[in-house]
Amino acid sequence: MSRIGKRELVIPDGVTVTIENNLVSVKGSKGELSAPYNKLIQVEVKDNKVIVTRSNETKQAKQLHGTTNAIINNMIKGVTEGFVKELEAVGVGYRFGVSGNKITINAGYSHPVVIEVPSDLKAESKSNTELSISGIDKQRVTEFAANIRKVREPEPYKGKGIRYKGEYIRRKEGKKAA
Repeated sequence: MSRIGKRELVIPDGVTVTIENNLVSVKGSKGELSAPYNKLIQVEVKDNKVIVTRSNETKQAKQLHGTTNAIINNMIKGVTEGFVKELEAVGVGYRFGVSGNKITINAGYSHPVVIEVPSDLKAESKSNTELSISGIDKQRVTEFAANIRKVREPEPYKGKGIRYKGEYIRRKEGKKAA
């Protein structure tokens, strides 16, 4: 049995979890999230804990067991703490500018790249080269951060580009002078 699937998720104070018609809804201080789950999985709330079980031992049920548990866990974390993804721009002239719900990225192109921030996410810039994306939905936060990183991915020779904070870029040696 899946270790992640069989863990019991403790519901913190101030969070309510409701289950109806194969839809889990989690409501907390930061907002409300809901996600559907497959009919092969049973989700129940007992004694302030969320318990996820599978109905049979088919391959699909085993695959969905841990996934469903992890999704519910991320929803509970999201409505209590939220998720933050930090990016940094490395390179001469590489910088972020946040104004309203738009991010302007200067990443070595002949023009600045403007990206609109979705309404459920928040972007703030601590300095010209640092940007943090925050929100309650882990999937939306990480996907938006990945799209910003795709504007100019870090290259292996000089390490220039947009990277996650703390990300290690494996460097290549390049050509040697003869």
